[in-house]
Amino acid sequence: MSVDFKAKQQEFTAYLRDPNKHPAPADVKPERMAMYRELIFNNINHFLALNFPVLRKLLTDTQWRELAQDFFARHTSQSPYFSEIAEEFLDYLQSERNNPGDLPFMLELAHYEWAEMALSIAKQENPVNPPFSGDGSTQSLHLSPLAWPLAYRFPVHRISPDYQPSEPPAQPTFLIVHRNRDDEVRFIEITPLTYQLLALIQEQPGQTATAYLQSLAEHLRHPQPEIVYEGGLKIVHDLAAKNIILPYTHGERVFVYPSAYGVLANKR
Repeated sequence: MSVDFKAKQQEFTAYLRDPNKHPAPADVKPERMAMYRELIFNNINHFLALNFPVLRKLLTDTQWRELAQDFFARHTSQSPYFSEIAEEFLDYLQSERNNPGDLPFMLELAHYEWAEMALSIAKQENPVNPPFSGDGSTQSLHLSPLAWPLAYRFPVHRISPDYQPSEPPAQPTFLIVHRNRDDEVRFIEITPLTYQLLALIQEQPGQTATAYLQSLAEHLRHPQPEIVYEGGLKIVHDLAAKNIILPYTHGERVFVYPSAYGVLANKR
């Protein structure tokens, strides 16, 4: 008898994903199927726990296993690479997970933890930052490919077993995550003004520091734009010293932030 390999494969994987809903193939020993299932699920579960250590600590063993099992059963991954499972998990949390009992900050915390891992393995090299000309005001700028501005409703960098807010505070949290010259990933809490400046540079690379700061002052309708300008120029210098803001050479290819989760302030 001929065997429909695709149908057999789907039957096999359906059981591995969710043995409570799908029967095991009749022609495979139950103990063998159970072994396959545990091996695959345990690999996924272990990898998620490594990439989301804070979230793992906040959940009981039962809650964590239920979450990992739901992801394994429900989500169809688009990537075959283990290194991208964490991003697949974010897709699942944002698009497929629907559990009113979940922690209110779970998606944002997971994104925060993902950003550290993603930046640590990003293939881009840390560019050499040449000195600015003059005071930097006429220097064209762009954002380092290894520096990502992030916005969250919850203070994700403070969440721990001892601090689990049930409601977001009045003010969002703004962070910059970057990989420094020693290839260490660091998070810096920044002000709304700094975040808006970085967002402008990211969205419109190649303009001068003066142009960005003028746009920022106009957007804020600040009664004393010189204050925005002076403070903003100091921010530019401080972040340039950390290799976060870089001089821009016209015609240079600019890196685009790799995730759809960059700004979460208006999510859930």
